Amino acid sequence: MPVMISLIIGAFFAILNETLLNIALTTLMDQFHVSAPVVQWMATGFMLVMGVLIPVSALLIQTFTTRQMFLGTMTIFTIGTVVCALSPNFSILLIGRLLQAVGTGLLIPIIFNTFLLLFPPERRGSVMGMIGLVIMFAPAIGPTLSGIIVEHLGWRYLFITVIPFAVFSILFAFKFLANVGEVTKPKADIYSIILSTIGFGGVVLGFSFAGEGDAGFLEPKVYSLIVTGLICLILFTLRQLRLQEPLLDVRVFKYPMFTLSVVIFIIIMMSMFSSEIILPMFMQGPLALTAATAGLVLLPGSLLNGLFSPVMGKLFDKFGPRKLIIPAMAILMVTLFTLSRVGIDTSLWQIIICYIFLMLSISAIMMPAQTNGLNQLPKQLYPHGTAIMNTLQPVAGAIGVSVFISLMTAKQDHYLANAENPDSPQVLTQAFVSGVEFVYITAFGVAVLGFVVSLFIQKAVPSDIPSKKTH
Repeated sequence: MPVMISLIIGAFFAILNETLLNIALTTLMDQFHVSAPVVQWMATGFMLVMGVLIPVSALLIQTFTTRQMFLGTMTIFTIGTVVCALSPNFSILLIGRLLQAVGTGLLIPIIFNTFLLLFPPERRGSVMGMIGLVIMFAPAIGPTLSGIIVEHLGWRYLFITVIPFAVFSILFAFKFLANVGEVTKPKADIYSIILSTIGFGGVVLGFSFAGEGDAGFLEPKVYSLIVTGLICLILFTLRQLRLQEPLLDVRVFKYPMFTLSVVIFIIIMMSMFSSEIILPMFMQGPLALTAATAGLVLLPGSLLNGLFSPVMGKLFDKFGPRKLIIPAMAILMVTLFTLSRVGIDTSLWQIIICYIFLMLSISAIMMPAQTNGLNQLPKQLYPHGTAIMNTLQPVAGAIGVSVFISLMTAKQDHYLANAENPDSPQVLTQAFVSGVEFVYITAFGVAVLGFVVSLFIQKAVPSDIPSKKTH
């Protein structure tokens, strides 16, 4: 219990910090006199650091003790938070934000790996449900809490309020956190680290830029980053297969339940991240709602997603993955198809109900699929499995957001190109609606693929097969 409390306190405030700043970006633009593309680096840089750092987490987890890793990452996170709170200019603020990303990026794999070692497979659903509560609940209250703090106290208090809780987490862990697992000190392969950094960094950065520019994927910097990243990832994978002590052991994909879980996880992350971007844009655009109202519309679904994660974990322990994932995938398909029929006459209650079903279905799929996939891995592959799962979160998020925004923009442009009066406010509104409809019909198609994949899910049995082979 002390180990769980230490990790969960740290995780809650580190993950809360991810969304806490989003609503304050406009305030920061005015405060530091920077443009939207510049201030966007507060989010893009955060995601980039996580995408680059998480693959190395498997090596770090096997090199340092649990106490060293947790205290080190939380200390870095706290230093970054203090730097942000005291920053005199935007450059210093960005440096502090990137330090926060280092702490957050390494903390999540530590938590997953520790809980896998502490609890047997038959109890992991409940435990992972508690992690899901933290991972989902913290971002859910982030925008609402951020709006209140920024309005009444100022943006610096977004960081000042986090500092005492981060310090408490460090002190609590220093007294109570015990070491879990075995320190094997594997040899660090510098070429793997370089290929991983360029590969994951290039893909995340490329897709992030694609969602920002007018040319989308046709921007030279976008496709050059993505192609370079993909080439490096291919070379990285081939190198891992040849190494006796790989940085990230891709042999985890020979375990079928893990591979199926990864596919489902990517689909779910793309659906969730894109909806969190597209729906607010739709509500603040064609429906002409304020940002605060749009945030409140999404709040019930986000809160229920977090609150139901422990429930889904217990149901997973009792019934296994199939009875949760397959029905939830069917609900997700229906919900996304319903959202593809939105229009300017769509009521807020319809959006609220759709978003509730969307987030509840994600709650019933994500943690059970993730837990089931990791359950099949032998103990020595836990750090590699958790590192891969957590690396895919920012990567899938960046891909989902940029692809769906690009599809929405392309559909809008096509609609306007064929309209008789493209400058008319009514035509512009309808063009936006057609873009949103196209995004969700595409997301529905992706969910159908996820449903087909879910039919092959079986309850995973822990494997005793050795993970390292000399090639």
